[in-house]
Amino acid sequence: MLNIPNALTFLRILAVPLFLSLLADGRYQPALIVFALAGLTDALDGAVARLTDTRTELGSYLDPFADKLLLVSAFITLGIIGSIPAPLMITVIVRDVVIMGGYLFAATVMEEAMSMSPTIWGKVTTFTQLVTVALVLVDMAGWLAVPTETFMAAFIITAVATVVSGVHYVAFGVRQYQAES
Repeated sequence: MLNIPNALTFLRILAVPLFLSLLADGRYQPALIVFALAGLTDALDGAVARLTDTRTELGSYLDPFADKLLLVSAFITLGIIGSIPAPLMITVIVRDVVIMGGYLFAATVMEEAMSMSPTIWGKVTTFTQLVTVALVLVDMAGWLAVPTETFMAAFIITAVATVVSGVHYVAFGVRQYQAES
């Protein structure tokens, strides 16, 4: 069902190739604007869905997919061009691959579908990843000279949140799987 929240999520998905193209071309100011607008659609789609009671099953799958597509591709691109540390890029990728792999495994072996609801740790991780990418882009765009200490703090906080949420999701999945067995 295509409603306003789902349309906003589709816009975020469509923004990803534009964002990556701008970033790869060194057009950091427009890339930052596209990233910020994509982030805004993330906030708006959920708020509109709750306020108008238009949550859908499609939206429950599309929204996290759009978040992962935007953030993982941003981390990969920023890691490749050397704007974020490679270990942080790898941490973000591995966490999402493990979570997705675990979900797909569970979907094939469990009788009942596993919940797709984000946890508080997942939300904290998404927030820290968004802030980290935004800080890097603001600096690259020349809009603000971000101190090295701020980058280091953002990188460490994002890495810790990413690892903690990954462990949390794996533990949750294992508990669900064991309860089902």
